[in-house]
This record gives sequence, C-alpha cells and structure tokens, in this order.
Amino acid sequence: MFKNILLATDGSDHSKRAIEQAIQMTAPYKDQVTLELVYSVDGDTSKEDILKHGDSSTAAVKRKERFFEVIQEIEASGVKTGITILHGDPAETIIEYANERNYDCVVVGSRGRNKLQTLILGSVSHKLMKYIKCPVMVVK
Repeated sequence: MFKNILLATDGSDHSKRAIEQAIQMTAPYKDQVTLELVYSVDGDTSKEDILKHGDSSTAAVKRKERFFEVIQEIEASGVKTGITILHGDPAETIIEYANERNYDCVVVGSRGRNKLQTLILGSVSHKLMKYIKCPVMVVK
C-alpha cells in the first residue's frame, strides 16, 4: 500500500486522468494516505504569468487557485492533500523534489506526442520514470 504519494500535475487532460487514478488507488486507504500535488513552473510560463497578472505574488496566488477544484475533489474523497509549486525545468525539479523526500509512489499523466517529438524532446513522464528512485505510475 502506498501511504505517501506525489502527484505531478500541470492541469492538462492527461494529468486530470492521473488525478482520477490517484484518487481511485487511494480510496480503500483514504484515512491513511497523503497525496501531495506538485506543479513545476518553467521560466517561460513564469514570465507569461507575471505579465498576465502584473506581479509575481499575484501570479503565485493564481497558480494555486488553478488547482483549487482538484484539491477540493481529493479532499472530498477523504484523502489529505496539499500543493507545492516548484520553479524550473519540470522534469529536473520534480525529480529532485521527489528524490529528496520519502514518497512511496509518484503518479504522473503521460503526454500525447508523436514518435519524432518524443525522440527529439523526450517527455517529462519518461524522465521521471528513469530518474525518480521510487515507483512511478504513468497514466494514459
């Protein structure tokens, strides 16, 4: 049984399916499980958010508000949760964050790329599977 789960999310459709899967897998043990959401903001997104919202403080609040419904959904299922916002390359920051803590499992959504894009760019979920030192569940 996984008691301490990290859920890497970015708000995409694939990450929504990962959220649903994480809720489903924790349901039988909901009073014994902690499910932490983590969202990593890269430099370009951070700049866009600041330009859109006027300053970094407001942008930070808006990022957390983006996941308010998800947190409510998880808490409604009876699981303890919270969100951590990281800054930097998503794969690198999530790998470092996960490896510095004692998670039983990391759950992440896959991303629909074609074979050429995956070959050239790689994917966050692939990098997480390769470098995180605990089990990683990739949800399609």
